[in-house]
Amino acid sequence: MGVMSMTMRICLSHLQLRQIPRPKIHLRKSRSSPGLYASPSITEYRSSCFCSQQVQTAAHGVLQNKPMVKEIESVGAFQKLPMVMPSIDILSSASKKAKRVSATKGISNIAKRERNKAAKQLDALMKELAVPLRDYVANFPNRKCLHPYERSLIELTLGDGNYEKVLKNVDALRKKVVSAGKEHASLCAKSLSKREAEERLSEGFQRLEEVFNHEGKAVDDLLNIAKTLRAMPVVDLETPTLCLVGAPNVGKSSLVRVISTGKPEVCNYPFTTRGILMGHINLGYQNFQITDTPGLLQRRDEDRNNLEKLTLAVLTHLPTAILFVHDLSGECGTSPSDQFTIYKEIKERFSDHIWLDVVSKCDLLQTSPVAYVTEDEDSEHLEMASYQKLGPDGAIRVSVMNEEGLNELKDRVYQMLVAQMDRIKSRSNEDNAEVAA
Repeated sequence: MGVMSMTMRICLSHLQLRQIPRPKIHLRKSRSSPGLYASPSITEYRSSCFCSQQVQTAAHGVLQNKPMVKEIESVGAFQKLPMVMPSIDILSSASKKAKRVSATKGISNIAKRERNKAAKQLDALMKELAVPLRDYVANFPNRKCLHPYERSLIELTLGDGNYEKVLKNVDALRKKVVSAGKEHASLCAKSLSKREAEERLSEGFQRLEEVFNHEGKAVDDLLNIAKTLRAMPVVDLETPTLCLVGAPNVGKSSLVRVISTGKPEVCNYPFTTRGILMGHINLGYQNFQITDTPGLLQRRDEDRNNLEKLTLAVLTHLPTAILFVHDLSGECGTSPSDQFTIYKEIKERFSDHIWLDVVSKCDLLQTSPVAYVTEDEDSEHLEMASYQKLGPDGAIRVSVMNEEGLNELKDRVYQMLVAQMDRIKSRSNEDNAEVAA
């Protein structure tokens, strides 16, 4: 009878296990970068089998053991960064809280009571200093798990490796605080008299304060990093984005001010735009994004500065439509021939983007320009000569000063962004179809 009962229980257990549905693992595509990332779903099990939670845990373990599947976050991680307190405020708050800690009740012996109090206060000070540092290190994202666009922003804004270096310094400070706190709390616990306990307590406080003051710059560096990254513009990957590109001082910022809510600085010197500036366009009851980027000079990628690399990062990692701005008036500081070279390079590199060319400052150009052509000129020279007079084929001529061509520009921008919206929806449908398959 016992054997039969045990056999029935084993069969029942196997039956319950077979009823457990497999946990679903969704593989999603990052729309702006190649590769898949894993998104494990939470499955509600109807069966009350004891191992359902273990199956979920195992599913996550399987994901972590697959090197080919990398979890990539969407953009917006910088807005989720924890608030970092200045090092001086952390130390001040920790000292006040630690000094309020009292001895354990019921200890009648004065020496023992003071020894207990001193050890507890040092332990409290150590924890009040170490816990915020631990939380900072844990809650600042790993750069490898960020969206490629945000990884580029960290590298180009903070410098290659500085982000990880500062987090490493904060964690090193935490370890020093914990080590010093434990050492002096242990000494306090071994005190033989009230006076000795008080002296050990004072020495412990002084030592922890010295460590934190000496190494606390790491916390302040992290605070500055958080402020810098949190101020970065947020780009919604599901909203069509228009990116203005061109040489420095060709009038990109002026056009952004005309056609969007963005209010970038407008001055007559190169690299006025010192970062990625975001604005919004409301057209036909629809909301779109527009970004003003630093100007590009005619040189090789390895010679570009970080401002130029920011522009290339936007075009590389974000799904944008490109509005390329040309200035043929000679006022921007970059010759038309150099602008032509930049234009050809960028258009060839990002040929898959929706594209519109705009010739700015047309009020400074000759009216009814004529491109002179001779029979002995080759095609390259002909194209250059035509560009210097008229700009690229199909370019819109605009002037912010006399508002020439602005209405046509706004109409064409709206058409571009609608086309970009269709492209985003199409990619989204393709991704969903792949996930379903």
